[in-house]
Amino acid sequence: MATETVNHVAPLLESATPSMKPVEISFPLPRTPHTNVHIHLTLMAKSTMVFLSTTNTGDSSSTLKPMGSFVYAMPDRTNIRSTISTALFTSPGSIDYATRTAKILARRMNIPVYVGCNIDPVLTESTIEEEMEGFSKIIDTIIRQWENRE
Repeated sequence: MATETVNHVAPLLESATPSMKPVEISFPLPRTPHTNVHIHLTLMAKSTMVFLSTTNTGDSSSTLKPMGSFVYAMPDRTNIRSTISTALFTSPGSIDYATRTAKILARRMNIPVYVGCNIDPVLTESTIEEEMEGFSKIIDTIIRQWENRE
């Protein structure tokens, strides 16, 4: 009886260069000149990770802000106008902002999105119009980076 030797070799994987080069963007909030938004954006092939924070340039104190909220959102495959999200970590002041950001990005990019955010609109003392203008600029900036990715 002949014995057969079988070598179990893992199939060769195509070498792929990871697209995990983060992009860091900073700009002043519209109509709020002393508040800067900082975006740390990692565009990956199957998901995107975004971290949002603000700094106040007029504030002389050097207090650290809390981490904020962390939200996961993904597009709903059964309804293109809907997204599914879950909060992985919540902070009362930033959860709404993080959830809104994650849902909009997931729907527009059509991939899962992780959003970390410590932006609290109440602390920036902005009006609804100023908040929406700043929010729109953040979303537009991220989408522009997404469309121009390599």
